[in-house]
Amino acid sequence: MSKFILGVIVTLLVLVLGGLGFAMLGFFPTRANVPPPELEHRLANSALDASMERHAPHVTNPLPPTDQNLEDGMKIYTMNCALCHGTLDRKPSALVNSFYPPPPNLVTDPPDDPEWHIYYCIRTGVRYSGMPAWEKTLSDQDIWKVTSLLSHLEKLPPGVQEYYQKNFGQATQSGGEEKKEEKKDEKKDHTMKHDHH
Repeated sequence: MSKFILGVIVTLLVLVLGGLGFAMLGFFPTRANVPPPELEHRLANSALDASMERHAPHVTNPLPPTDQNLEDGMKIYTMNCALCHGTLDRKPSALVNSFYPPPPNLVTDPPDDPEWHIYYCIRTGVRYSGMPAWEKTLSDQDIWKVTSLLSHLEKLPPGVQEYYQKNFGQATQSGGEEKKEEKKDEKKDHTMKHDHH
């Protein structure tokens, strides 16, 4: 039994030292202008969601989604977020292919996470992704306003939709649930087509 435990310890040490050697000798790729492998993408997203679930306080947004708060959220988003996450006129980020991993477009594909998750991500940032922590740049109230905007982007009230159309020349995405169902149907169709080949 003692030999088995010793063997496990030695194996773990070899793996750790091998990984350190791989990195310190320059074999670990550091380019940010290439897309991440699919496996890495899935593992990183799963790890991020698990970390948020464990560490993020499940707090309630103290600001109601009034027209003024949502319009303020648009202004804050435009000034601070659009460069990386896409503009409100649905144009892609100018830097989308310059980050590793690429930042998600939060306008054409709004997050479906709960507000406490979005707020925590904005406030504390995400390590190794280029996503900064905004808590020392934006006020807590401003972070909540952006959070409200992102969580209501597919279901904005009429007054805010009019503001959106006037200022960004775009109709807002509505019918969020219908769009999700359409995406599911598209995936099913793609799977069925793939199975027939």
